[in-house]
Amino acid sequence: MRSVRLVVFDLDGTLIDSSQDLATAVNEALGGLFPGAPTLALDEVRSFVGSGAGVLVSRSLARAGLSARVEEVLPAFLAAYRRRLLDRTRLYPGVEEALGGLTGCTLAVLSNKPGDLSREILERLGIAHRFARVYGPQDVPARKPDAAGLLQIAAETGLAPEEGLMVGDSGIDVRTGRAAGMATAGVTYGYDMQGLAAERPEFLVDDLRRLLRLPDLVLGSRWSVLT
Repeated sequence: MRSVRLVVFDLDGTLIDSSQDLATAVNEALGGLFPGAPTLALDEVRSFVGSGAGVLVSRSLARAGLSARVEEVLPAFLAAYRRRLLDRTRLYPGVEEALGGLTGCTLAVLSNKPGDLSREILERLGIAHRFARVYGPQDVPARKPDAAGLLQIAAETGLAPEEGLMVGDSGIDVRTGRAAGMATAGVTYGYDMQGLAAERPEFLVDDLRRLLRLPDLVLGSRWSVLT
């Protein structure tokens, strides 16, 4: 029996809805490099988010029927995305209240989005101060679903992985948490509900404010919906 003392959040699809800005940047990059390239729909781009910018570009190229190498397109995508980082990106409902209420826990973010972009987004949204660490793949030895990032955060904050909870919207987040020996919680409003359901996290929430039960929550149950 153990209580939650460390909560690590995924970013895209968990704390923020960035899909519209990502889709706009993808289409701008493809259209600029390949005039006449088809415009990808928002739902298509949303389904490609979660494994990092390189995978997003690779999947977008495949869907658009373009044979270019990712390395040729990635700089154009990142430049386009930086220009519109917060045009349409917003916190999901309940995020600010949840973070403000989790006073008994150390909070962190581990994303496959570049760390500098993650930190800038959270700073400009006014919630960066809530987190002891905000890390992307360049800040840790290996990207999710490797456990290295979570283990680094636990070590740096002086907490045991067994006291941690990984919160995300995808199967990648669940696998990351389990690999680190942490409990896992999934949000039902994110980008990868199918992958999340397949991995069966210990807890499901439809609103992050449900996590305010955590100070009284003892880890160990399976597939519970926090209401």
